[in-house]
Amino acid sequence: MSRTPNPLVESTGVPGVEQVASWAGGLVHGDLTDAERVDRIRALEDLKAQLCAAQARLTVDLDVSQCEEQTHRGVPADQRGRGVAGQVALARRESPHRGGTHLGLAKVLVDEMPCALAAMEAGVLSEWRATLVARETACLSREDRAAVDARLFADPSTVEGWGDRRLVAEAKKIGYALDPHAVVDRARREVSERRISVRPVPETMSQVTALLPAAEGIAVWACLGAHADRLRAQGDPRTRGQIMADTLVVRVTGQDTAEAVPVAVNMTVSDQTLIAGGTDPAWLQGHGPIPAALARELTASAAEQALATLRKLYVSPTTGQLTALESVARTFPAGLGLFLDLRDQSCRTPWCDAPVRHHDHIEDWAAGGPTTGPNGQGLCEQCNHTKQAPGWTTTTDPPDPFDEGPSRHRVTTTTPTGHQVTSTAPDLPRPAMQIHTLTRREQRLLELVLAV
Repeated sequence: MSRTPNPLVESTGVPGVEQVASWAGGLVHGDLTDAERVDRIRALEDLKAQLCAAQARLTVDLDVSQCEEQTHRGVPADQRGRGVAGQVALARRESPHRGGTHLGLAKVLVDEMPCALAAMEAGVLSEWRATLVARETACLSREDRAAVDARLFADPSTVEGWGDRRLVAEAKKIGYALDPHAVVDRARREVSERRISVRPVPETMSQVTALLPAAEGIAVWACLGAHADRLRAQGDPRTRGQIMADTLVVRVTGQDTAEAVPVAVNMTVSDQTLIAGGTDPAWLQGHGPIPAALARELTASAAEQALATLRKLYVSPTTGQLTALESVARTFPAGLGLFLDLRDQSCRTPWCDAPVRHHDHIEDWAAGGPTTGPNGQGLCEQCNHTKQAPGWTTTTDPPDPFDEGPSRHRVTTTTPTGHQVTSTAPDLPRPAMQIHTLTRREQRLLELVLAV
């Protein structure tokens, strides 16, 4: 995050920041006993809580100031405050979603949970534990939430030694006693939030999560477990967990086996990796990088079984960029949208790795911005809405014609306070520059891939 001059890096100009940085750098040095090391660890934990409390107050002050400025600009009342969460996220090097969470918590602490904020300022309550209580009291009125806050944190020693689960349980218990109807109504509303999500996990695996009502979730788990127990009793060599996972895939997809699931695979891979035994990883859309050997295995299996389609993606051998596409339409057509998805891989906002949901014109279409790859970027829904808030601007940094090295797509975003962040498109697998003589097997594999 930067501006001219940069207020957050090197010479910040903020009173005390450089002194604190210098002091913090010396905390781990010196001839210390183990007891002194433990004391410093505790002191630093207390300091972290105090700093979080200071961040909360500064966050609320920023929100108030930005709303006042937007009022002077004539922004409608229901739109004031847009973009503040994004600024908080960039300042804290976190995703916009987390920025919204921090902004919401700051407002709650300053306006509705003064005892928790005081405990943080005293260094005895962490930001995370304050967040847990704020979540559990979200359904209560301002007065009832303040009552829970006072019961738990007016005397910080009340919760000393409690684990997170006990703290949450006590907050729930007090809240239910104060307003049982609000708690019950919240439980009923939560049913509408049921959903399925997927996220990549290490070792080329993915984690599919189902958020379900308690009874239904337990029923799904029990059904899969009972089926696995029956097959295990009949001699199935798979583990119980393997059977449950395979059964879930089979029953959801309707296929006879968990492997025979037709999918559309968007995988960016260099020719060297695909047909010449190269080691550069491929990029699987929706998951991330996968080893070269696995990329070849997936490609061969998909092509030979005709279970998947493989899109042919062309990458510049010198810059590592996908070749550009262009459209005269105001909205990005499907092909160009897919181009942005595969080039950007996830939301282009720094520290946000949410899936791409919107295809955005960097220079607004109404201002003459073309519908092209260079003028487009993939954003999540929240980041695209944040970008539309007053005072936010984005520009594309053109490639340097004198730069002989890789030149990837870059976007610079300027916030209402003048801070700037630059986003660079991730590197992609590049085609091999040398000529490779294909073996008969490689020729057959390439024919199968290109025929799909």
